[in-house]
Amino acid sequence: MVTTRASTKYMTEEQAMLFNAFDPLSGKRLQVMDEKGDIVDAKWMPDLPDSKVVEAYKVMLYARIADTKSVSYQRQGRLYTLPSNMGQEAAAVGSAMALEKIDWMVPAYRELGAWLVKGATMLHYFLYFGGSEEGSRYPEGTRLLPVSVPISSQLCHAAGIAHAAKYRGDREVVITYFGDGGSSQGDFHEASNWAAVYELPVIFFCNNNGYAISLRRDKQTKSKTIAQKAIAYGMPGIQVDGNDFFAVYRATHEAAKNARDGNGPSLIEAVTYRRGSHTTSDDPTRYRSADEEKAWEAKDPMIRLRKYLEKKKLWDEDREKKHIEEATSDIDRQFKQFEATAAPTVEDIFKYQFDEMPDSLKKQMVELRNFINRKEG
Repeated sequence: MVTTRASTKYMTEEQAMLFNAFDPLSGKRLQVMDEKGDIVDAKWMPDLPDSKVVEAYKVMLYARIADTKSVSYQRQGRLYTLPSNMGQEAAAVGSAMALEKIDWMVPAYRELGAWLVKGATMLHYFLYFGGSEEGSRYPEGTRLLPVSVPISSQLCHAAGIAHAAKYRGDREVVITYFGDGGSSQGDFHEASNWAAVYELPVIFFCNNNGYAISLRRDKQTKSKTIAQKAIAYGMPGIQVDGNDFFAVYRATHEAAKNARDGNGPSLIEAVTYRRGSHTTSDDPTRYRSADEEKAWEAKDPMIRLRKYLEKKKLWDEDREKKHIEEATSDIDRQFKQFEATAAPTVEDIFKYQFDEMPDSLKKQMVELRNFINRKEG
């Protein structure tokens, strides 16, 4: 058995090899597949059947289409402000597919592909960004928490769920997502420290897309990498190419197995890029150059995975066209269903907090209803 720099218990040989090979202070980044769709480091290629890789691409493509259409709907005034997911599909889908059904997912707000893998639908997505709490009501057993917009607050929730799982002796692992800017929040410290001290089965997954809204990463933390922050807490950390589906899957798979074996948390930094705006109220041209965006376009996760599949004769233009047509039809159907849904009521804001609404919330609900009535004359 071998230990990593930051581990407190023994890992398996295979897990330790990965985390040692890509020690956060080594300056190395896990990449299995390059921008041309070629496997450049077969040693770390995950053991996946071709059918699962094809399925991953189909989910990523579905998420890309859904994201594009959602932005269009928002521009038409048919949805409220929403974040773009374009460019981060491999990080979302690769990490989610490496988990088991029993595992918990505690999201931020830019992991559409992961939510789809976990069991959410576009109807949930449309309802949520259309202002309805019903968008957070997932089917029983989905084990997906609602979207969390306050930066990094969800990390503490993830640590709490993981603590409960360990206390009960359950097998589930918890994964939680946050951005590079989120690593500068106090909640990141509290959740990481708690999870490491109590060796909780949680994966902290950082989508490092280079910006905290408009603030460049190097302006909000002096750490050379986000992954190296794991060392201070005594947990393994690894930086991966976040646009490489295979690298993301392999790192998450090993981190999940390590957690399931009782060895505590891990921190994964997925270096990626949001090709769209932070949200539909943002203008990225004010802080990003066209040259930078062009350079990252060539690294797009969709392009490289499609090239990989085409080289293996697992995908072609006809299958692409057919899937786009089917996905578009399915997304349109669910959007029509959303628009046919009754508008949320004032009560929806308050009724989800408790089984029986306390007097304090009842009072607030009455005050809000009276305010709306006065505003409407």
